[in-house]
Amino acid sequence: MGLYKNFVSQTRKPEGFLGTLMLSGMNSGHAKLADWGITHLPDIHPLEAVDLGCGGGRNAGELLKKYPKAHVTAIDYSNLSVEKARDYNKAMITAGRCTVQQGDVSDLKLPADTFDLATAFETIYFWPGLEKCFEQVAKVLKPGGYFMICNESDGTDAASLKYEKIIEGMKNHTVEEIETALSGAGFSEVKTAHHPSKPWIVVLARKTTRNL
Repeated sequence: MGLYKNFVSQTRKPEGFLGTLMLSGMNSGHAKLADWGITHLPDIHPLEAVDLGCGGGRNAGELLKKYPKAHVTAIDYSNLSVEKARDYNKAMITAGRCTVQQGDVSDLKLPADTFDLATAFETIYFWPGLEKCFEQVAKVLKPGGYFMICNESDGTDAASLKYEKIIEGMKNHTVEEIETALSGAGFSEVKTAHHPSKPWIVVLARKTTRNL
């Protein structure tokens, strides 16, 4: 159990050899979930987007494909993830369309009122206080900007809940918990979609049009 626990705990902050192994599987392992989530984005044309908790960088790459006029900033707490995401998006970084940097979602060092879209794929499980972190997301979004959360767990499925006992600091939030935190952080028009046969969820919210 010790090695297994150490390995799955790399989902929180990949480091070292086990973190490298985890990141190698993240891009492919989460692809179907992320692609399903992206289909729920509204018909928008963002010029600035930010992917929070970018992991191996694959989803930032998909946003770059979906929005060919956008610049995408990818943020992750793990320096190893930043390295992997930079390698994955090397061509777009060279072209000036992508920036990958280390950052903490509880204290984002990004300019306020800048981004049209923020995304968070399979990452809010580890955010230290949802409403506090969501306030940080709201701060960097333009008024009217969108925030999309995509999770493999809806906070109630047994398969995912067992990992809370294994991975320190992990919390599978319910839809109600996410919606409440979003509203408290200054988001409106909160909508949720469930996958028809899996516990996958997408929560889409919009920053209120007034400045926070």
